Amino acid sequence: MTRMFTDIVTARVPSPKSAVNLALAKPKFTLQNVNFWYPGKQVLFDISLVMPERSVVAFIGPSGCGKSTLLRMLNRMSDHVEGVRHTGTINLDGQSIYNKDSNLVDLRRRVGMVFQKSNPFPKSIFENVAFGPRMAGQTNRRVLDELVERCLRQAALWDEVKDRLNASALALSGGQQQRLCIARSLATDPQVLLMDEPASALDPKSTAKIEDLIDDLKATYTIVIVTHNMQQAARVSDITAFFFEGVLVEAGPTRQLFTKPSKKQTEDYITGRFG
Repeated sequence: MTRMFTDIVTARVPSPKSAVNLALAKPKFTLQNVNFWYPGKQVLFDISLVMPERSVVAFIGPSGCGKSTLLRMLNRMSDHVEGVRHTGTINLDGQSIYNKDSNLVDLRRRVGMVFQKSNPFPKSIFENVAFGPRMAGQTNRRVLDELVERCLRQAALWDEVKDRLNASALALSGGQQQRLCIARSLATDPQVLLMDEPASALDPKSTAKIEDLIDDLKATYTIVIVTHNMQQAARVSDITAFFFEGVLVEAGPTRQLFTKPSKKQTEDYITGRFG
C-alpha cells in the first residue's frame, strides 16, 4: 500500500474526545437499496449504508458521483425538484422519512442543513440565529437571548460577535458567516447536521475552525459531510463512504478505508490515479 494513505490519515491525529466506538453506536440513518432518478436519468444505484449516531460520516468521490444528491435525500430537499423519483428505504431512528404520514417540517427541524456557500439572512447576527425559533412560535426574549448565546457558543462564534449581535450578519467574514449558518441550524435543536462542502470556499485558517467545530459538535449531533478534500475526510470523519457514478463503491471506518481499502477502485481514487 502506498505511503499516501498513511500521510492522509495522520495529517491530524484525532484527540481522545474524537474517538467513536462504532460497534456500540446506535444507527441514526439506515439506507437500504436506495435508487434515485432525475427526469430521464438515474443518478443513485442500490445504495445501502448505516450511519451511527453521534459520529461524522464523510461522502467522498469525484464530481457528479451522487454525493450531494444522497445528502439532500436525507432531509428530503430533493422533493422540490420536479419529476424526481426514488425507490428503497431511508430510516431515521428506525422510521421511514418517506412514509406518507411523515411530517416534513419536523424532519427538517431534526435534520439541519449547512450549504457550501454561506447564506446568512440579510438580518442581524441575533436575528439570524433566532429566526427558526421565532418561526416556531418562540417570542420570549429571555429564552431567545439564552438560545442565541448557546448556539453561538456551540458554533465557536460567541466571543467574536457578542458585542455586536445587532450588526448585520453580512458584515462578517466568510468563515464567520459559515459558523453563523451552523449556529442558525443548531437553533432548531436538530439531531443531525448535513454539511455540503462547508469549508470549500474558506481559507485554511477558517477551514481549521470549521473542522475543529465539527469535532466538538459530534459529541451531541450526527454529522454527514460531503467533501472533495480527502485530507479533510480523514481528519474529521469516523466513517467514509466512497461513491463513483452513483454507486457506493466502499464504506467503512475512515482509518481502515484510507489505509487498507478493500476495493482497488477506492485505492486508485485516494492515491490520485483518477478523479
